[in-house]
Amino acid sequence: MEHNRPRIYSKQAIIGFSVFFSTIFGGVLLFLNLRQAKKNRESYIVLAVSALATIITILIGNLQENPRSTYAYFCGFAGGCLLAYYFFPKYFPDETQYDKKPIWKPLIIGIVLTAIFVAVLIYSTIH
Repeated sequence: MEHNRPRIYSKQAIIGFSVFFSTIFGGVLLFLNLRQAKKNRESYIVLAVSALATIITILIGNLQENPRSTYAYFCGFAGGCLLAYYFFPKYFPDETQYDKKPIWKPLIIGIVLTAIFVAVLIYSTIH
């Protein structure tokens, strides 16, 4: 394994973060991959698409009379698949040229952000 190869988050990490956090979170991981590979213009396209997918998910979710969490997981999975199976191979056709980046840092950030969001929701219903 060469030490000077760029390190990127895997397709599986992008899908997983899209499902369990949101498509925008998976998009940020792919955005960071593209920045690492010096593909700045493409990185903003991916970020815009993932933000748009997240906004569409929120809008459609708010239209439902009885929203369910399965809808959010399904939309996250669909958005993650778009990122991982359309954009990822488009910009990283040979994934073996890159080392895998560990997911611990974004995982901790995602958990902390989720905890803050849940705490704010709980606090707002109490007061």
